Amino acid sequence: MESFPVINMENLNGEKRAITMDKIKDACENWGFFELVNHGIPPELMDTVERMTKEHYKKCMEQRFRELVASKGLEYVQTEVHDLDWESTFHLKHLPVSNISQIPDLDDDYRKVMKEFAVKLEKLAEELMDMLCENLGLEKGYLKKVLYGSNGPNFGTKVSNYPPCPKPDLIKGLRAHTDAGGIILLFQDDKVSGLQLLKDGQWVDVPPMRHSIVVNLGDQIEVITNGKYKSVLHRVVAQTDGNRMSIASFYNPGSDSMIYPAPTLVESEAEVAGKAAYPKFVFEDYMKLYAALKFQAKEPRFQAMKAAESSPNLGPIATA
Repeated sequence: MESFPVINMENLNGEKRAITMDKIKDACENWGFFELVNHGIPPELMDTVERMTKEHYKKCMEQRFRELVASKGLEYVQTEVHDLDWESTFHLKHLPVSNISQIPDLDDDYRKVMKEFAVKLEKLAEELMDMLCENLGLEKGYLKKVLYGSNGPNFGTKVSNYPPCPKPDLIKGLRAHTDAGGIILLFQDDKVSGLQLLKDGQWVDVPPMRHSIVVNLGDQIEVITNGKYKSVLHRVVAQTDGNRMSIASFYNPGSDSMIYPAPTLVESEAEVAGKAAYPKFVFEDYMKLYAALKFQAKEPRFQAMKAAESSPNLGPIATA
């Protein structure tokens, strides 16, 4: 199998720009994932984020996770577990309004560093969106504008730790899913692996690389690109050794953003006449559906949104 796509962003500034843009295009079309090196986020900042995240887990979260495992008897399961994940997490919101000051147990220095990191990631996400626009033949800023809504994008971070698991064959670190939103930027552990994506029917490891940022595309990018780029199933496999750190930041549409295929990417007359493969919907409505169906296939979600689009008077979509 071809090797996992790694993009050196330094090459965008010279004679290798065209080749590098082609690599990004190929990764978006055929992988839904790629890994960035030399992306402009200072390595020293990333080292500080990693050190503080691991210290915070040890100090504030490790014991809670052990108590949760014990309360559910997870160390002694004999059959595969389908309704929970072997992960310890907390969530930060950055945009439209930050909640970092309200999260308990965070040291002030950690709050400050995570705010600084989020600003760099937001800038990187917007740079990437313009590269996608260029490759798709969309005007510069198109994706940012569509995702903006009336109050700006929803941008947040899921900070996760995947501790050593005694039964990794029976409990996933994180069950297989596609991401609901726009562009996801992941700073992952460079020593403990576990992230895998599904490609051509096989699970492929996303290689841990020091100071890299892993990028993957969410369901909304699939809709806006009319399926030219796809969101891809991925999962985290728990490990018997090592605690894996994962800091995933989600640049998602604003809650009231209207999501639909970009008109210039709708090609056939049937599609133009309104029989498009992808629906038109408000992002918040999609998220209500996704909350109940995250670990199921994305296609029924798209179909449900399409049914709601053609029958707007049906009321809320059933999520059970």
